Amino acid sequence: MILEMKVPSPGESITEVEIATWLVEDGDYVEKDQAIAEVDSDKATLELPAEESGTITLKAEEGDAVAVGAVVCLIDTSASKPEGGAKETVATTVVEKKEEVKTVVAKESYATGTASPAAKKILAERGLDGATIKGTGKDGRITKDDAVKAVPSMGTTSGERGQSRSKLSMLRRKVAERLVMVKNETAMLTTFNEVDMSPIFELRKQYKETFKEKHGVGLGFMSFFTKAVVRGLELFPSVNSMIDGKEMITFDFSDISIAVSGPKGLMVPVIRNAENLTFRGVEAEVKRLAIRAREGEITVDEMTGGTFTITNGGVFGSMLSTPIINPPQSAILGMHNIVQRPIAKDGEVVIAPIMYVALSYDHRIIDGKESVSFLVAVKEALENPTELLMDNDIEKALEL
Repeated sequence: MILEMKVPSPGESITEVEIATWLVEDGDYVEKDQAIAEVDSDKATLELPAEESGTITLKAEEGDAVAVGAVVCLIDTSASKPEGGAKETVATTVVEKKEEVKTVVAKESYATGTASPAAKKILAERGLDGATIKGTGKDGRITKDDAVKAVPSMGTTSGERGQSRSKLSMLRRKVAERLVMVKNETAMLTTFNEVDMSPIFELRKQYKETFKEKHGVGLGFMSFFTKAVVRGLELFPSVNSMIDGKEMITFDFSDISIAVSGPKGLMVPVIRNAENLTFRGVEAEVKRLAIRAREGEITVDEMTGGTFTITNGGVFGSMLSTPIINPPQSAILGMHNIVQRPIAKDGEVVIAPIMYVALSYDHRIIDGKESVSFLVAVKEALENPTELLMDNDIEKALEL
């Protein structure tokens, strides 16, 4: 029986995906549920599992854009599993590939000192003269690699000056489009402030071990920032809003998107109804989403529908930045690294752990007063967490 494998829908509004990588070769024997390909949508990279066991025939190339529901491969479920399993199939494939290479080499016969067709095309695209390039191929032929490494004559150079070219994934192209769209279609401004992290440092120093023993997760900074943001959104609802045509939608819940670095780039999973979560609940959800993102298991649904975003460039050492709004949201909070800095306290200069924070916002919907006041509210909550985030009952707030 020949099974047609079709592209499943990764989520609402997605009509096509791109074959990023085939994880199997044409003619391989695959097992049911084995990952056979990685496919890019405009929101995530997902694995495509084999629906049945059998011999596979590929119907799309890497880099092809295919519609949801289109056939991408066939699986002959009547085929028997070869003795020795996948290794034998791979060995056969390698032999076939070697034969293909031999055939290609046999067909390439260029005049001595001239460029191959592939090299000639690259030279033409870059406006380079093949006569000035010393070929490294047989009898001085100019190879594709020679053409790629060639540079215009600009005096004496030493060492190799190579470059490489690779196709952007659909996810990366979509991110690029969205970033340009935000810059062009929103009135984005950024306001800054600084936070004395001493109170949070003291709380974590005193309670982090007990917290971890009790709940199995660490007491990090994200729970404090998430709780502070939720409080700020309740005080200034316009920051928790977005534009839809000629209307303004304001949310009475806080779905907080958090930027997480994954194997395919930046992912932004969502903490749903953060206003209902405790410190333990936030930390557990951050850990769960981060693990799923880093292992490539995050789904489109888990990255859709946030009302506000928190991004932490500080984990990479960023001192200060202007984060770009995550559309269709209207604001994003940027965290940065914590540095011991001299500040004034009670008329004296002291050293304290300081973090610069930034709020980028869409000025079409959020006024300067609301944006600045929101960031000040976040700062106040972080500098006085016991009163403003824990209702003066630390052990109850941390569920100890």
